[in-house]
Amino acid sequence: MANTEIDYPRGITFEQVWAALMENREQIRETERIIKETQRETAQSQKETERIIKETQREIAQSQKETARSQKETDRQMKETDKKLKQIGKRFGDFTNSFGEIVEYMVAPNLQDRFYELGLDFQEVANDIKILDKKNNIFFQVDVYLQNCDTAMLVEVKADLTISDINKHIKRIEKMREYADLRGDKRTFLGAVAGVVIKPKVREYALSRGFYLAEPSGETFNITPPHNQPKEW
Repeated sequence: MANTEIDYPRGITFEQVWAALMENREQIRETERIIKETQRETAQSQKETERIIKETQREIAQSQKETARSQKETDRQMKETDKKLKQIGKRFGDFTNSFGEIVEYMVAPNLQDRFYELGLDFQEVANDIKILDKKNNIFFQVDVYLQNCDTAMLVEVKADLTISDINKHIKRIEKMREYADLRGDKRTFLGAVAGVVIKPKVREYALSRGFYLAEPSGETFNITPPHNQPKEW
């Protein structure tokens, strides 16, 4: 049997081939190392990403719980505030009603005396007058109504008198004028307002619009005439 020899390329020695193989083996090992390192880093990155996602989800869930708790607390506070406001409104309404009763039984007769001191002699005084003229669509209510054969006085009484109350009273007297004209009543109508609490600007507004102003003074009350001539309707 003949000997078979490996036919290496001419000019390349065995040592060179072996060195090339060894270098190639090292490159393969380095590549494997890099792949393993990359896989390890990728796995670590995935774990970190999963941790961040879980942490974010936990924070979101915690935030949602906190938001829900805050909303419940806000709802509770709003309900409590609404309850208190209703209680205050009821108390103020009770106070207003009580004040109306005081006007009916105490202020009205004294108004007659106070107006008499100012030269206005009213023989008749009535409280809580209601006008319900369905035919002519005229509806209004007067807290205190004083009258004689020539003149009538419409008095609006409020616990806390406002400019809006005064403007409404003007329209009320205008309705009275219309109602009186339809009935042939040619008397002069005057206006007055009364209040327990009257701010300076409200006081000035009432007097400048030609109203008599009744306000507390010690254990009784005084009536201040308007700045100029009383407004007549």
